[in-house]
Amino acid sequence: MNSELSGKLDAALTSGDLLQSSHDNITELLSSGNPIYEASVAELCERQEWTELNNRFFKKLAFGTGGLRGRSIGEIVTAAERGSAADGERPEFPCVGTSSLNYYNITRATLGLVRQLVKSYSGEGRPSLALARDTRYFGREFADCVTKVATENGCDVHIFPIPRSTPHLSFAVRHLGTTSGIVLTASHNPPHDNGYKVYGSDGAQIVEPEASRIIAEVNAVDGESYDVLPADQQGQIYELGEDMDEAYMARLESLLLDPGLVKSQSDLKIVFTNIHGTGGTIAPQMLRRLGFHCDTVAEQDTEDGAFPTVKSPNPENAEALQMGIDQAEASGADLVIGTDPDCDRMGVVVRDGSGKMTLITGNQIGSLMAYYRLLAFTRQGILNDENKGNAIVVKTFVTTELQTAIGAHFGVGVVNTLTGFKYIGAKLRKYENQIPADLRANYRDLSDEESRDLRLKHSKFFVFGGEESYGYLGSDFLRDKDGNGAVVMFAEVAAYAKSRKETVVELLDQLYCEHGVYLEGQHAETLTGADGAAQIQKLAQSYVDEPPTEMDGAGVLRIRDFANENYVDEEGDEIPKEKMVFVDLDDGRAFAVRPSGTEPKIKYYIYYRPQPGHSEVLIPEQLPSAKAIAQESFDSLKSAIVADMRKRLG
Repeated sequence: MNSELSGKLDAALTSGDLLQSSHDNITELLSSGNPIYEASVAELCERQEWTELNNRFFKKLAFGTGGLRGRSIGEIVTAAERGSAADGERPEFPCVGTSSLNYYNITRATLGLVRQLVKSYSGEGRPSLALARDTRYFGREFADCVTKVATENGCDVHIFPIPRSTPHLSFAVRHLGTTSGIVLTASHNPPHDNGYKVYGSDGAQIVEPEASRIIAEVNAVDGESYDVLPADQQGQIYELGEDMDEAYMARLESLLLDPGLVKSQSDLKIVFTNIHGTGGTIAPQMLRRLGFHCDTVAEQDTEDGAFPTVKSPNPENAEALQMGIDQAEASGADLVIGTDPDCDRMGVVVRDGSGKMTLITGNQIGSLMAYYRLLAFTRQGILNDENKGNAIVVKTFVTTELQTAIGAHFGVGVVNTLTGFKYIGAKLRKYENQIPADLRANYRDLSDEESRDLRLKHSKFFVFGGEESYGYLGSDFLRDKDGNGAVVMFAEVAAYAKSRKETVVELLDQLYCEHGVYLEGQHAETLTGADGAAQIQKLAQSYVDEPPTEMDGAGVLRIRDFANENYVDEEGDEIPKEKMVFVDLDDGRAFAVRPSGTEPKIKYYIYYRPQPGHSEVLIPEQLPSAKAIAQESFDSLKSAIVADMRKRLG
């Protein structure tokens, strides 16, 4: 760094324009001598864009619930980053900064991961990793960077050369038996973001204690430079192609529980959109392969990291599915299904009894799939009075309690985990490991039926798992939420409803009549940059330091502070510490507060549900009134929570 730039940075630190952490991280990054780094910092410094510099440098990216995630394109794009790209095009180089997703952080993360893999590896040959990317900006370049760093440091890489989904990567890790896996994605975030998710040898995202070991190795990395191993000690590169696609699709077929039902409802029409992501590779093929009628939204079939036809590539939003809705209205289709860029999340729009296209929530989607799978397994005799105690539904604490009521109806247990599908993956690892070692030696090669028999006899048969945030899993041949599998499972639910001459909405109403009305929603407060990060942490801590005693006229029945108190789940397993406060009110309503692990947001999860101990079995004629009461009570609680939040923010 030249002395003039150094002087300006020192002056900004003295004046308070630049945070100490930003100053330290800028100094460290510029010590590499990379001219793009220095030119970008110098331009922002010259323009006195201190907020932008603080946002880029106030921290180093660390593993959260989704690994690394950050901006790969800055709010302000410097001339050095723009490079040869024209205005409106993707910059030639990613955003410079220690809190951004760029070559600096990709290199550090990969070095730390590979060094930990090499250190802990006890098998033959070299450790290996599977690598995939979605359609986001810089995906190909970041994949090349990962491959180069990993192989030059003694790790084999099995790479999908073209975009593939996150669940496909999880499956590949298990199918190939690699030591680890990486997928480059920022899920449904805006186009300027990208991310880096790490998987263990079981195909699930890393959890403790392995996460801390990797993080320690990453933190020990000094800059981007490293010594390249001799050629004969370097890893090899293997490309994954159609064989891996076919192996994955063959396992997805097992998610269909009643093929005859699908054949009998061949007039069910589905419109599918991948919203410019990876879902178009597998999902429509699977639907047609299984006998469903599936059309796609041609304008959104293109894989494009700009996601040009939507404001946000998030299938939980009606706007992202609007082109599919328009096509369904024109064609008379029964439902619209959409997946996010890396195809781990799925959203749907279905027709109600009046023919109106209706967006249903992630909680409702998951409840319908859990119900149908429990019903089908019970009717087929796979679950019965002798073994249903060894079946399990896994959900997160912030996912609807309607699924708990459904599980109880079928005599099947429901276990709660923290937010993040890695915790559901950890449960699946536990259930697999509970099978006697000699019987699970070839577990990954067993059919779903064979492995199910083992789990029902020796551990827990995983019927379904899900998060309210539109992530679902119906089997354990992979260990992350699976948008492709969810498409198959939900299409079967729609076929089941149609076989009963009902809509999906009417099937959901049936569940409300049996169990009472459950209504859930969110408020997410976005607070960006260095200042926003500090505000989020301060706001979250306020619920610990000053816990509410009442909310919207209801007294507080119980507060669970998951960061500072010790809890065990329904199976007696210790719950890891996480910043989340869950508040139960004495009228049955509840809310939870949690800083997001992947976005600059603090999230409020809000619940209307029947009071504990109060049976609310309804007849259909009572349902409209019960829904109206629920909505009014929910809206009132949400308003009170947001008002209280504003007060806490000052």
